[in-house]
Amino acid sequence: MKYFAVIDTNVLISAMLKHQSVPGNILDMVFSGIITPVLNYNIESEYRDVLSRPKFHLPKDLIDDIIQTFRLYGLYIDAEPLSVSLPDPKDLVFYEVVMEQRKMEEAWLVTGNIKHFPEKVYVVTPRQMLNIILENTEL
Repeated sequence: MKYFAVIDTNVLISAMLKHQSVPGNILDMVFSGIITPVLNYNIESEYRDVLSRPKFHLPKDLIDDIIQTFRLYGLYIDAEPLSVSLPDPKDLVFYEVVMEQRKMEEAWLVTGNIKHFPEKVYVVTPRQMLNIILENTEL
């Protein structure tokens, strides 16, 4: 089964800083094709901007590899603007993209800042996303 997920930048940062973690597992699932990242060019730009911050000490070639992986395996969509008020206006693009994708098929918004978004069953933490996938996987 394939899972479509909008991955918040904080999850990506957590995965990069501590690969042996639940966010790291989410990123591994992108690389293995279990999760198809759903995004647009604004989200890609935020990924690059945040990952490039000096405080994270991430090599440029590693950042380029991550962005390239999202370009190869990701689903880029145009999202309709929504009139939703969120605590951080920069988060709106992530919510707009997940809502647009959900018009076509099931999709999740994976975030470490769950309180920044409306309380919906498809707005999940990395741990919840991992559990959703594991519950639907036959071992």
